[in-house]
Parts: sequence; C-alpha cells; structure tokens
Amino acid sequence: MKPRCLVGFSLVELIVTLVVAMLLITVGVPSMKSLYEGIRVQNIIDTIESSFVLARNQAVNYGSRVSICPLKGNNCSGNWIDGFSVFIDNGVAGTIDTTSGITDTVITVVSGFNDDDFIKSDLNIFSFNADGLVAASGLIRYCPGSKTNPDSKAAEIGSAGKVKLIETGINCN
Repeated sequence: MKPRCLVGFSLVELIVTLVVAMLLITVGVPSMKSLYEGIRVQNIIDTIESSFVLARNQAVNYGSRVSICPLKGNNCSGNWIDGFSVFIDNGVAGTIDTTSGITDTVITVVSGFNDDDFIKSDLNIFSFNADGLVAASGLIRYCPGSKTNPDSKAAEIGSAGKVKLIETGINCN
C-alpha cells in the first residue's frame, strides 16, 4: 500500500514560521515608526516654510505689511504649537484691526500641531514689509515629542526675508 500524500504544515514548520514572522515584526515596526515621524516632521516644517514664503510674496504683491504669528483672539499673543495665521497687517502691528478705515485680512490659518511636540521661536511675530524684507530675522524650531529629538528641524528667516531650512543640530530648549 502506497502512503498517502500529506498536505499542510507540520507543527514544527508552523512554529518556525511564526518565530521568523515575529522577529521580522520586532525589527520592522520601530523603524517604520521612525520613518513615519521623519515624514511627519518634514511635512510640518514644509508647511511652516511655505507659510513664510506666502507671507513674503503677499507683502510684495499687496504692497503692505504682512504678519505671521500665533493669534489669540485678534492679537499675536498665542502659542505657536496652537497654530498660526498669516494676515495683511495694515493697522497696529501684530493685531487684526477691525476699526473703521483699517481692514486687516487673514490670508491663511495653519491649525495646531500635536500637543506632544514643541515649537520654539525667537519672535512671537514675523512681519514682512512691502519690499519683502522682514522687520526682524529669527528662527522657528519644530521638535517632535521632546525638546532634544534628533529629528528636529528649523526654518531660519533672514533679514532679506528668505527662508532657509536647518535640519541638524536643532533643539527647542
């Protein structure tokens, strides 16, 4: 009598397969988290950079001061982690004026960031003049999860209004 052909896994083969799968998951998941965090940080710093470029371009296009800051009510007194606004700032600098004869216009609003992250800025308000120059240069840093995360990045706004990305040696202390 011929032996019947057996189909399927033996218990030993199944256990070996599960062990190999668990090893791959154990090694792969942490690196995926790191990859995800790196992409998230890059997207956020790109958003910050493009907002500053937009503010500078609008200042030149409209021929007036354009400010970028974290608003609390109508004043630039908020926290950067809660988001920020870009607006045409015709009246009192750093305030969205609604008095007669003066109209400030909000160009865009960037919503808040992850509460576990940190944003540190040299200034609470950046204002671009009609010629595209910034009133005061400064640095805005973004640190995911901790103030000393090696994935931290920054945008440097120079006195000429140009934005430069800094990707190494950044902390939010």
